[in-house]
Amino acid sequence: MHRASAAGTALKARASLGERGPSLVPPALTQRERIPTLVFADHDALAVHVAQRIATIIRERNAAGRAAVLGLATGSTPIGVYRELIRLHREEGLSFARVITFNLDEYWPMPPDSIHAYHRFMWENLFSHVDIDAANVHLPSGTVARSEVDAACAAYEAAIVAAGGIDFQLLGIGKTGHIGFNEPGSGAESRTRLIHLDHITRRDAAADFFGEDNVPREALTMGVATILDAREIAILATGEHKSSVVRRAVEGEIDVQVAATFLQRHPNTTFYVDAAAADRLTRIEAPWLLDEVKWTPALAIKAVVWLSAQTGRGILKLTQADYADHGLSSLVARYGSPGAVNGEVFNALGAKIRGKSKLPKGKRIVCFSPHPDDDVISMGGILHKLHLNENAITVAYQTSGNIAVFDHDVRRYVDFLARLADVRGTDAAGAHAYEARVRAFLDAKHPGDVDIAEVQDIKRIIREAEAVSGIETLGLTSSQGVFLNLPFYQTGKVKKDEIGPADVAIVRRLLDEKQPEIIFVAGDLSDPHGTHRMCKEAIDLAVAEAVAAGTLPAPEIWLYRGAWQEWPVTEATWLVPLSQEELRLKIQAIFKHQSQKDSMPFPGADDREFWQRVDQRNKDTAAELDRLGLAEYFAMEAYVVV
Repeated sequence: MHRASAAGTALKARASLGERGPSLVPPALTQRERIPTLVFADHDALAVHVAQRIATIIRERNAAGRAAVLGLATGSTPIGVYRELIRLHREEGLSFARVITFNLDEYWPMPPDSIHAYHRFMWENLFSHVDIDAANVHLPSGTVARSEVDAACAAYEAAIVAAGGIDFQLLGIGKTGHIGFNEPGSGAESRTRLIHLDHITRRDAAADFFGEDNVPREALTMGVATILDAREIAILATGEHKSSVVRRAVEGEIDVQVAATFLQRHPNTTFYVDAAAADRLTRIEAPWLLDEVKWTPALAIKAVVWLSAQTGRGILKLTQADYADHGLSSLVARYGSPGAVNGEVFNALGAKIRGKSKLPKGKRIVCFSPHPDDDVISMGGILHKLHLNENAITVAYQTSGNIAVFDHDVRRYVDFLARLADVRGTDAAGAHAYEARVRAFLDAKHPGDVDIAEVQDIKRIIREAEAVSGIETLGLTSSQGVFLNLPFYQTGKVKKDEIGPADVAIVRRLLDEKQPEIIFVAGDLSDPHGTHRMCKEAIDLAVAEAVAAGTLPAPEIWLYRGAWQEWPVTEATWLVPLSQEELRLKIQAIFKHQSQKDSMPFPGADDREFWQRVDQRNKDTAAELDRLGLAEYFAMEAYVVV
């Protein structure tokens, strides 16, 4: 029997969406979940909950007269947990003096002071901010000689046993379902060892290493058996891009190719996910398959669109038998007949379509773009239409995006500057000296080194010029582009600072100045480096401050998704059709971002160029409506209004 079956009979409540924490749902809705799963509204709520659980364990173990032993993970997901633990230490007196830690893994070979080292990550993001004894911190060594790896791994296992075993193990999950660096093929009895990294894992890490070629091919990791020895395990996942592997790990069969599925055998594991990562769990994707549901208009739309996909029929062609065969008889009963349901949903989807004549006119609009190309990539079509509708538009670029410019582009531009100075006779000596400084730095630069100020400036200006050219392609003027250069981004590294008061103040000033009636915000969470999420946080805080202070009437907020995914037609508030010519114009605007064309430093898991993704995504959205039996359009953008 799977452990989830026993858990179901015990009536253990699982979690669904709550405002700041999980709320209870009937056990019937979690019957397919083989790992208890808590779903939180957002990443921050999840982080606070997990940190509080860790704090409780520390206090309980210390009160019992012994140290708490924690297994820790790295990556972007647990950073929020570590920040909350630091806050608990500083503001609520949580002590780490009697805490022993063991980290999951480390790249090999990897010096501990490298910006890529998990050793450095842990000290920068947790250990140096709390009162932990350095002697109690254990991390696999990335500098151990290959001939000594086996002995070092055995010693690591022995140290865990000597500490009394791990009380609480924190995990993330990779797109392949790996935990730690236990890649596909890792066995249930595996222990700490050196492992070859899967291609997908290395590609996902490429952003941190400024290119896949720079990612180590091997790593040291705790084994599956080592992880399963922990008394309690918490596995975390956030973002839409993790939704498929979350469902596979939670609802699928145990499989050696998906290491996370082994957690189903553990008696005390909990999966902590945000709403985006939970999106494909059956209780959220198709709850009517599990239990009686309360039919709302939104859930009815979701169910009918799902049924259409299952049967291959357009909405207006769905029959009583279709509903009955797929567990949706109660929906027909709610509306009285299949025709009534079909008509209601068909009309509701049709009402989402907003052509140029139904879009805002004469409004003050601010479009926030996290990077200097997210505006044209995600909403180039509507930007053009809003311009034609004579709206007062400001495109606010929140970050410079300078780390996403290749060094070879910098070389080309400093060569151009020096040649131009020679031709024009304007401070040629200064231009050549500038070029020499830049080239000398680039010649000595190693992957991941922070650029000197001159190089950062050139990369920023390259992206600013491309952004201006992009919006001019759509009919806007250069004066409508504003570059905020938020401080949190200006580290010169992939890793960014937290959103702080200075970031919020800059956004607030723009809002107070422009007085927007409508704001466009990047609402996707699949951004591999987290910048979109952080930029949204700055906007949310600034809007809340301005509205509370009475300096800004509450604006309407439209969420767009970025270069990775589109809003499903069931979730979208508005669907904006694009003609063949309009999509071509949008792609031309994307082409203006030459530093991001052909190949990009941070492409994510999709090898296609951004314009290719956009072309397919916008056409697919339109094709979905066509498949459902609605009007046929060439392409479409989707937006959620909050």
